[in-house]
Amino acid sequence: MNDAKEEIKSRLAVEDVVGEYIELKRAGRNLKGRSPWGVDKTPSFMVSPEKGIWHDFSANKGGDIFTFVMEVEGISFREAIEKLAAKAGVELKKYGNSDTKIAKKKTRAREALELATKFYQVCLTKNPPVLDYVFYKRNLNKNTVKEFRIGYSPKDGQALKNFLTKKGYTENELETAGLLNRFKGDLFRGRMMVPFINTDGSVIGYTARVLDKSEPKYLNTPETLLFNKSRYIFGYYQAKEAIRRDGYVVIVEGNMDVISSHQAGVKQAVATSGTAMTEQHLKILSHLTQDVRLAYDGDEAGIKATERAINLAGNLGIDLSVISDYHGTKDPDELIQKDKSLWKKAVENPKPAVDWLLDKYEENLNLNSAKGKKEYSDVAIRLISYLKDPVIKKHYEQIVAKRLDVTVEDLKSKKLPSSPTHRLKPVTTEFEKPERIKILEDSLLSVMLFGGEIGSKINLEVPEDETKLDELSLIFETKFKNFNKEKLEKAIKEMLAEYNRELSRLKIEELSKKAEEYEDDEEKFNDIMREIEKLQKG
Repeated sequence: MNDAKEEIKSRLAVEDVVGEYIELKRAGRNLKGRSPWGVDKTPSFMVSPEKGIWHDFSANKGGDIFTFVMEVEGISFREAIEKLAAKAGVELKKYGNSDTKIAKKKTRAREALELATKFYQVCLTKNPPVLDYVFYKRNLNKNTVKEFRIGYSPKDGQALKNFLTKKGYTENELETAGLLNRFKGDLFRGRMMVPFINTDGSVIGYTARVLDKSEPKYLNTPETLLFNKSRYIFGYYQAKEAIRRDGYVVIVEGNMDVISSHQAGVKQAVATSGTAMTEQHLKILSHLTQDVRLAYDGDEAGIKATERAINLAGNLGIDLSVISDYHGTKDPDELIQKDKSLWKKAVENPKPAVDWLLDKYEENLNLNSAKGKKEYSDVAIRLISYLKDPVIKKHYEQIVAKRLDVTVEDLKSKKLPSSPTHRLKPVTTEFEKPERIKILEDSLLSVMLFGGEIGSKINLEVPEDETKLDELSLIFETKFKNFNKEKLEKAIKEMLAEYNRELSRLKIEELSKKAEEYEDDEEKFNDIMREIEKLQKG
């Protein structure tokens, strides 16, 4: 695959790939633009045509054309290389026989799904009762139907299969695409068809809704070579530009909520399809924005989903809030039908997720009783444990302590319940260094490698990846090239001091969590506490 990467790089200039997403202007030998993640006040996105790399100083991201497309589109490396290979006119099958069969299967499945989508769209136009349902009962307009490629699957259980077999597709190929049921007939029958559209605009599956009261109301494509429900985000393809432009995303519960929201002008709406939110969903969205607004119901299921989201978001540095003012309606779709301006207003005024959840718990419990206080403190302590920022954590400890009429010390002395109501399974994630440490590390590495004799004072592990080395060169050139010796030495001293402080703080946090695990083992607990004390003294 390395040969394929190099061939694609030789055909695509980094400035051309990046230039499709952001406006670049000449800045000496390099090019400069605004961050596509909307986190900079002044242009801080640098591109080096000479080195073929980019670095966003405001978001602390960087790399080559492949990492850029992965980050900006929220897709995997495989998807990025396929996208760029198509743009460069490179045939990937020439570079690896092991993936050729799978790649061919995927290609045939995509082609079959594209034809199926067009077939369903034609079927919709020829069925007046279904048109009435789509345009009058669901209140969708022509632009929305076209944008989301909505269609209709005939009740005849062989209609699509017969159409596609005549086009040369086999039963196995249709099964790979997720279009057949276990009896080898059409999976979708008599339903309004809404395609799952991938980040590149290709169809990878469907969500299909009945037109009457029969069950199941919704039927989704099963897991296939193309469709993975733990990663797929409905509406992402249509919403990504609005999310990137306005700096926030709205996660609603249903696919129809997404469609109605887009039609109402709130085009930042997306949904997870047929599954609870996963960390992978949030990671994909975090490539576009850190401002995530949930539009969940206030019932028990909505409370559980919000708590789970807070737990997941805590690992990713996401700013999570909840849209809750539905003016008596049950969901965004119903609110939009009532008054779309109310939906827009609700989206613009979300409530911090932890505040919303604490209020919900308070509504459901009697804080004047000992039992109510115990239950509230159980869920509140668990919720606070998900928070990573020490300042925010302290803020909510003070709020909860005040509501319970106890001190913060009383609250902190209470252990996290071992078997709480609605206990969530801890999320295991690969440890990532906090953003500030990564920024300092990159800056120090850039001086160490390209700062001459002064850089020898820094002793960090040198990355082996050539693209990373080029990126560090760009960082040095942009941040430190014009520093004189005295100024550079001062900068190194300050960065090293902060870097070591941040590493110590991080180590203390890790040891504190470890100490909680050994509270019943006095010897191990004391050993950990001595180590923490040593770090605190420096």
